Amino acid sequence: VQLLASGGGLVQAGGSLRLSCAASGRIFSSNSMGWFRQAPGKEREFVAAISWSDSRTYYADSVKGRFAISRDKSRNTVFLQMNSLKPADTAVYYCARNFGSPRAMATMTPAFASWGQGTLVTVSS
Repeated sequence: VQLLASGGGLVQAGGSLRLSCAASGRIFSSNSMGWFRQAPGKEREFVAAISWSDSRTYYADSVKGRFAISRDKSRNTVFLQMNSLKPADTAVYYCARNFGSPRAMATMTPAFASWGQGTLVTVSS
């Protein structure tokens, strides 16, 4: 599967952005789709994930209540609605596909997943 992330940009603190991740190949019912991010000088970290079959979600504590992940099966696309953005949210955001639950994506082995190319989100103070 090929994953194409888009929607990043520059936004002021407190603002919102909506990221999209379009999949060109098949997403299976046993898949979860997730978002990760990597800030400059830091390791990639989990942000949110959603079960493709039943839309169960799982979030990192740092984004709970501010970010919302969703999916549109008809468009083979996953979204990340980001509200109340903070400068600490500045990072390159990546989407990924893996097998297993949304919670399992938080601790998955990166090499076992399919990854998109990333989209840059910059939050100014």
